[in-house]
Amino acid sequence: MPKMRRKSDLPVKTCATCGRPMVWRKAWARTWDEVRHCSEKCRRARGRTERPGDPSPG
Repeated sequence: MPKMRRKSDLPVKTCATCGRPMVWRKAWARTWDEVRHCSEKCRRARGRTERPGDPSPG
């Protein structure tokens, strides 16, 4: 039987949209290298966020 890992030992990434840390999940096991967003909400909102330094519209 494989040895259990503690949550503190799992890999962590930062969400490209909201900047929150996200911890490895079993559902992401095959695609962990491609995971960039913590949720569907962040993935959908990726183009709508305002970037610092960009002029505001209007």
